[in-house]
Formats: sequence, structure tokens, C-alpha cells
Amino acid sequence: MFLDDILKIKPYKLVAERTEEDDAIMQTMPTVERARALRCIKCKDNINKLCVDCGCNICGGKDDEDKQILCDECNDGFHITCLSPPLTEIPEDDEWFCPTCKNDENEIVKAGGKLKATKKKTLASTSKRDWGKGMACVGRTKTCNIVPPNHFGAIPGVEVGTTWLFRVQVSESGVHRPPVGGIHGRDNQGAFSIVLSGGYEDDIDKGDEFMYTGSGGRDLSGNKRTALQSCDQQLTRYNRALALNCNVEINDEGGAKAVDWKKGKPVRVVRNYKLRKHSKYAPEVGNRYDGIYKVTKYYPETGKSGFIIWRFVLKRDDPAPAPWTAKGKKRIAQLGLEIIYPENYIPSTGLGNTKLSGSNKKRTLQDTVVDNNETEKHLPKRKDEEKGSKKKAKIPYKLELVAEELIKADAVNKKYWDYCKEFLKDGKKAFLDGVEVTFMCICCQDIVYEPITLKCSHNICKGCLKRSFASKVYQCPSCRAELGKNYLININIKLANTLLYFFPGYIYSRQYFCL
Repeated sequence: MFLDDILKIKPYKLVAERTEEDDAIMQTMPTVERARALRCIKCKDNINKLCVDCGCNICGGKDDEDKQILCDECNDGFHITCLSPPLTEIPEDDEWFCPTCKNDENEIVKAGGKLKATKKKTLASTSKRDWGKGMACVGRTKTCNIVPPNHFGAIPGVEVGTTWLFRVQVSESGVHRPPVGGIHGRDNQGAFSIVLSGGYEDDIDKGDEFMYTGSGGRDLSGNKRTALQSCDQQLTRYNRALALNCNVEINDEGGAKAVDWKKGKPVRVVRNYKLRKHSKYAPEVGNRYDGIYKVTKYYPETGKSGFIIWRFVLKRDDPAPAPWTAKGKKRIAQLGLEIIYPENYIPSTGLGNTKLSGSNKKRTLQDTVVDNNETEKHLPKRKDEEKGSKKKAKIPYKLELVAEELIKADAVNKKYWDYCKEFLKDGKKAFLDGVEVTFMCICCQDIVYEPITLKCSHNICKGCLKRSFASKVYQCPSCRAELGKNYLININIKLANTLLYFFPGYIYSRQYFCL
């Protein structure tokens, strides 16, 4: 090998001075000459190789091109004989859709039923920690937008006693947004929600009142989610946020007791099934919303570990009966509240050697059996698995007098409200879900904010309509009805007040996301 000749640049020569040897070097052709570029990279245009990319999407064959038809949606090819049922000849219609892309024209669809919300997982934060592939590490499929993230108090439509199977579902509902952390709050505003999961040995649960241990004081370096207490806790960050909920001036040294605890900021409380081994008030499975609590006092003391911990005493202040009482259980049965499962959720029952994520070790059969038995022990049967069980009668939701008057005042949207009232028989949550879908802005896919009721009876956000007009599009985004360049944009105050009644605080959520 001659190192001097590697990547050697030939001296510049005029065209008239080039020799035949120079021309041969400059015009070297590839070993395989092609008339055109590859159409299919997967099979490299090999006609003898089956390929679903450039051939039939079902059999992969490339023969009988005169009997292949292309889908006008996905542009995939299909043999008419491979379809189910097969076709005898090429359709004469201008458009043809494959079984996957075709919509059933005979299907009866309710208003808003064909809106396809994306199920794409939210991007997880980049971290070197790896806790496996469980539900505790998945991204949210939706976000609660009816209230802002810093909302104090109950979430509209979420009843006391509502139970979700996984923490990520609680995060999606807006009751407790952090998918892992036990306290959701800000050290300059207060705490919005907490989760009782038995993670601290100093917690004491008495149902209507419990003693909650603050966060911190544990070394979570490395791949850890929990650890033993290794240092003193400080009244900072989430601990300070929870202290701000107490109706008294903040005291960083010795804590304080509320002057009037009922005037403190409300905290949403969720109990996790892991607390069951320490408290009889915890649910047997999943995560249950137990209502509003308020901080009565907080103070530091030496915990069982020998380190200083901050203790918070919270007392229940919710009009709805507690889920563990007889009245609460009766109310849950009347409302038809059952465990909420993730969409398309199927419990894992596979056995065998399963490789642990981030490790070269494999789970033994014994470990897998123990995990499955533990899951089946806590996991209740779903409705479709129960045999001979009687269907619980749900209590229909009766509109309050104020709500009836607000709906009646919004006469221009009477047909929409009549449609929403059909959900009253299924309960309050079904009704609010129907209202949320019916009065969803087609542009931002959220509840209409500063609603504009157009002359075609469609509703749209004021900001969305202004952006449309700024783009010189003077049509209704729903039906393309002409509005005109000089269309007067008037907010439907009656509709805005009605939506604010059913979703108190949703306007602050919209203002928060529009910043």
C-alpha cells in the first residue's frame, strides 16, 4: 500500500491536455449498471422476491399487475383475488379504499364520535435511571385541560370514590398530576394534591384525619425510587408547599397550628392500595380519590429513623361522604363508580424467564409466578368477566335550578344542550363528558374559550377565529360556511357562563396555556 497515493489529488489539467487514461479514470462506471434508481429499497426491485412494500400488501406477489388495485388512502397495492371477500374485477369507482382505511358508511355515528384523539405517548424525560417497562414509567395519553395545573379544590366531574388502576391514570384525570411523586405543589403557592401510599413508616391514618410525613431526607442516588431515611428533612420545596396550605403564617423553625383550619387551602387526597397493609381505610386495589382535606398543623420531630422529619396533620373537609363509610359505599354504588382501567388494557399472565430491563439477569419462573399471583390477588374481575352479576342501577344526574336557567338562556345552542341532556341518565360524569365533546373547538380541540356562536350554529374560540381571519380564511372551520371579511366577532356570554358553571376554573386553564 502506498500511503502517498491515498486520497491524492491529481493536478489540474485543461480539457485539451487530458489523455485517454485520464478520461478512463473520470468516466469509471459502477460494476452494476442501472437504467434508473431503485423503486423499492427493501427488495431491490427483485421480481422473484415477495415484498409487501412494492407488491400485494397481503401475499407480497408482484404478478398479475392488471389485477392489482391501489388504495387511495394508504397507497398500498392489493390483488383483487387476495381481498376478503375477493373482487371479480377492478372497481369502476373513482376512489377505492382498502379494508383498513375504509369507513363503514352504514355505521350510525353520534356527534363527535368520529373524532380521533391521538394515542401517542408523551415524550418521557431523558434519564439514565431505568425502572423497567411497567405502567409507572409510561407516558400520559391525555392531559386534563378543564382546570389549570395549579388548581386548588376538586376536579369537575371527578366524584369522591373514583378509583383508577394505575397512577398514570390519576395523572391524566388531573386529580394528582405527578405520575410518581407523592406531593404536587409549588413552594410559592401551596400543595394541590397528595398521595398516601405507605412509603413512610411515620404516617398514621385515621380516615377523616391522618398524619402525613413530608418528603426528602433520603438518598436516591443511583437507580433508586425509595430508600431509608438518611438525613434530616427541611421545610423547603414540596414540604413548604404543603405548609402554605395551613391557615397560619409560615414558620420554618417549629411549625404552626391553623387559626381556622377550614379556611386553609384545600388538598386533594388519593389513597393507594399499597397503604392497605398499614391502614384499613386504603382501597384493596388501585388508587382512590377520597376528597378534600385541609392542613390543621405541621411541626418537626424526630422520626423512627432517628432523623428530623416534618409532620403534617390533615383533616377531611368534603361534603361527600367518605368512601369507606356506609353512606359513601352506598353513594359509590348509586353513582355506578367502578375501577377505571386503561384503554385496551390486558393483564399480563405470561410465564417463563423474562429478562429484566437494564440487566443481564433473567427473572426466574418462581419470581414471575409470585408477581402474577400478587397481581391477581389485588386485581378485581372486570365487568365482562363477571357471570350472573346484576347490573348496578345508576342514579341519573339531575340538573340544578341554576344550571337549568343557564342552559335555557343559551337559546342559540338549544339543540346541542338537548343532545347533552340525553347523557343525564348515565350520571354526572357522562353528562360532563358529553358537554366537553359537544362544545369542543374544532381548531384547538379543547372546550371553547370566549365562545363565538357563528351564524351556522357552530361554536369556536375567539382566538381561533381571529387566527383564521388573520390567515385570510373567512369561513367556518367546521362547515366552510362563508362568514365574510367584516364578520362581527361577538362572544356568546350566555354559553360562556354556562360552561364556566359546569367547569369552574377552566378559563384559567386556557389562560395558562395561552401565555
